[in-house]
Amino acid sequence: MSTPYTRKSLTPDKIVDKALEIADAQGFEALSMRKLAGALGSTAMSLYNHVANKDALLELMLERVAAEIVTPDISGDWEETMRQRAHSMRAALLRHRWVPPLLISTITMGAASLRNIDATLGCLVTQGFTYAQADWARNALDSHVYGYTLQELNYPVSPEAYQTAAAQYLPMISKADYPFMHEAAVQIVDGTYDGMTQFSFGLELIIDGLKRWRDAP
Repeated sequence: MSTPYTRKSLTPDKIVDKALEIADAQGFEALSMRKLAGALGSTAMSLYNHVANKDALLELMLERVAAEIVTPDISGDWEETMRQRAHSMRAALLRHRWVPPLLISTITMGAASLRNIDATLGCLVTQGFTYAQADWARNALDSHVYGYTLQELNYPVSPEAYQTAAAQYLPMISKADYPFMHEAAVQIVDGTYDGMTQFSFGLELIIDGLKRWRDAP
């Protein structure tokens, strides 16, 4: 049973806490101001004393998620710092599975988001990247995180079932028409290769490429 909140006991933090709880369990599309008010033991009108509308609530929720991402140490080693930031970003997106599409399509101007971007650029610029390179680097790293995590969350086959799925689809992959794809599937079926991608593999390729790009004449 939810605990009733008086108007004075409600705060933006408590509202965002409960909104995140609902969205994490049911998805953001399932969240409404009426449902949120009910979960808080309050009324929708009481919520509007603290949050203007659902769009404003979303901004606060995304800002809370952004605060979970490691803020780079400007004076730290840029490679290790970018690794930590990327892994923490992926972890945050996996904790809040509803976030990736909304974070990509929403411009957030909260303090946590701006602080993270500023520190990321600062870490790169102070260690030899131009401002243009730093901006491109940040976007390349973020695109890898978003793209990998979106696929990870939405891929139709679980890692545990990948070998079984490969065996199921193998007869549909003509060896004559698609010889290399056929052989790749065979190797997954017989256990030569598990077919799984690794987040760190792509991340290290990007970091290595950025390092060579920065140091190029």
